[in-house]
Amino acid sequence: MTFKNLKSAFYGGLIMVLLAGCGSTALVLTPIEKIDTVPLKIAELTEEESESWGHADLISDTIPGISLNKAYDEIIKNKKGKTVIVAVLDSGIDLDHEDLDDVLWTNKGERPGNGIDDDKNGYIDDIHGYNFLGEAYNEQLEYTRIVKFKLGDAAIQEKAKTKLQEEISTNTQNKLRYEQILSSVKASDAAVKEHLGKDAYSKEDVTAIQTEDQALLQHVAVLKQMYSIDDTIPAVLKHLNEGVTYFTERLDYHFNVDFDGRKIVGDDPYDLMDLGYGNGNPKNRVKDESHGTHVAGIIAAERDNGLGIKGVANNVQIMSIRAVPNGDEYDKDIALGIRYAVDNGAQIINASFGKSFSLDSDWVFDAIKYAAANDVLIVHAAGNDGLDLDNPENPNYPNDQIDANSSEIADNVITIGALNGKYGSEMVASFSNYGKMNVDIFAPGEKIYSTMPENEYEFQNGTSMAAPMVSGIAALIRSYYPKLSASDVKRILMDSGLSSNTSVILSGDTEKSKPFNDVTKSGKIVNAYNALIMASNMSKSL
Repeated sequence: MTFKNLKSAFYGGLIMVLLAGCGSTALVLTPIEKIDTVPLKIAELTEEESESWGHADLISDTIPGISLNKAYDEIIKNKKGKTVIVAVLDSGIDLDHEDLDDVLWTNKGERPGNGIDDDKNGYIDDIHGYNFLGEAYNEQLEYTRIVKFKLGDAAIQEKAKTKLQEEISTNTQNKLRYEQILSSVKASDAAVKEHLGKDAYSKEDVTAIQTEDQALLQHVAVLKQMYSIDDTIPAVLKHLNEGVTYFTERLDYHFNVDFDGRKIVGDDPYDLMDLGYGNGNPKNRVKDESHGTHVAGIIAAERDNGLGIKGVANNVQIMSIRAVPNGDEYDKDIALGIRYAVDNGAQIINASFGKSFSLDSDWVFDAIKYAAANDVLIVHAAGNDGLDLDNPENPNYPNDQIDANSSEIADNVITIGALNGKYGSEMVASFSNYGKMNVDIFAPGEKIYSTMPENEYEFQNGTSMAAPMVSGIAALIRSYYPKLSASDVKRILMDSGLSSNTSVILSGDTEKSKPFNDVTKSGKIVNAYNALIMASNMSKSL
């Protein structure tokens, strides 16, 4: 969640790091007995480091990034690769963004705006992808829909009803709490401005206030407390307003059984054969619909245009598939979105979304198998609830297992947990889900700087940000070593990461500490440099 004050601290531990040799030599396992033999980063990240920390190298920069800069400097250099299409199955993308407009997939078989399915793929005017949501944006959560329509069996309905009641109660309390704090900070802000006689002030100005006025002292105390959230009061007010908006939307849309966000789409979302809905414009509908834009930038923001940020991968075309609303996605849209991506040439699908209930998960399972049969890799975010996905009580859809801890239905799905920017006991982001069986590998996902609608840029948190880091690396592998299959790429990503035996705190709870290799299947942090070396070696053997 973006409204938590995420904190991190640095602790030492033990690591075993896979380092690559020079050029195209084989990977060499290089043991480092203690992490304190490597210079550790104690200082806070600079602004420049913060905006690109996910691309850093653990050994040279002492930041647990993906070693991307090293990969470009020492491996990719000026090599020419094959163009790879990456489908972003998400909310709409700002197709006009300065850092994305030149990396968009274009359907050459379709003529824009003529209202005709020129290429006969079943979708009209799908120039840069497809929009399965029509003009809809806000939506209920799946368990709200289960309660509303009495879907599923009695056990599912009862579980959904209990969950809905709990969430309504919690979110009502949180909204009230945010509103009370917001009101208090606004009053204190106004009082301090009046006392200082100016419209803008600093933390130092507040700290220097000396007065016998008890009411003013109370206002000063409130502001001092708020500086633990952000560096300026305007920034604090922004966070608080966002929090009120967030909880209001949850109550008005996500948990509201009387809301019908799907009505304007015009289809039956529970009939997979009810086709022909949506439209060919997968652009975001409002500025706040920013998730897909942020994800797309992490993968492939233009690297050489001198603007904004650099995406992980070059040689990428982004296919925008608008299927994830402000609420839970429908299984129908996800299943059809996967099939659309596969049928139109995507080699990688980034799936930065998820939910805890899925009534028609078999539709999505079939689509995953279809992607596997067509050699398409699916990179999925593990989710942001701080839960152990190995526990059957914590399902996260879509996944590649019909039941928790059962055999995978296909070998083309890789599930990603999130890291923050400091190696050590708190390197697993407090919000990240985890699981020895159900989370394959971890990647940077906290405070990730990327593209936002209307040519803006912003930091966001989530396994939603970690997944596109991995999608970008997968795109590099498929670009420079195109003989490798989707399952090969998955295996390379998992086998070539940096191993760590350090004990990590989970869910922000020190009582939940476990060795890092017990919270993910690979026990590793994804690493672009090592992955490309391993891909080179594997490709030569084919």
